[in-house]
Amino acid sequence: MSDTTHTVNRTPPWIGADEFHQWVLHHDDLMIIDVRDGSEFETRHIPGSYHVPLHLLKEHTEEFAAQMALRVVLVCQSGRRAEEARKNLDAAGLSGARVLTGGVASYAAAAGGDITSGRSTWAMDRQVRMTAGSLVLASVLAGRFIHPQFRLLAGIIGAGLTVSAATNSCTLGRILSWMPWNRPVSEPTKSDILAQLAPHA
Repeated sequence: MSDTTHTVNRTPPWIGADEFHQWVLHHDDLMIIDVRDGSEFETRHIPGSYHVPLHLLKEHTEEFAAQMALRVVLVCQSGRRAEEARKNLDAAGLSGARVLTGGVASYAAAAGGDITSGRSTWAMDRQVRMTAGSLVLASVLAGRFIHPQFRLLAGIIGAGLTVSAATNSCTLGRILSWMPWNRPVSEPTKSDILAQLAPHA
């Protein structure tokens, strides 16, 4: 992929919800890439966005980047996964992709943008906080009323969250994504995504 094909201002890498809303209204060449899990995408997403789960984007970055338009905005729940996707695309030669600050929620709230809603599922970040918090609380109570060694579980969870923050990864999130309530009705394949992106090359 040549540099001349994807030449967009490299800075800033982030875009606010209000400016993004104007892009949605006034730029036909805009390509919105949603990198969240399937269940999150089905719960609600920005109309017209392409669902490209982060794990697939990381596996096939160069192929997807070659099919993306000049004006690309990456979307997730908070911006963390979208930023990870941006770095992968940048390394593949697509240097102009932007990350939506605050994710889908900021677009719906701050900009008043349209959102397509489906089945109701908690966002993965919220599920992780609830699960980790519940395990810590349970371990503290069990340590108090059953056996002190149960408190070690709270320390293990704390260490895991620290490693997660330091490495910008989330093992607990990956585990929760396998749960039945997080399984999407359908998950796009590499071929599906390439077929959708191809007309915009």
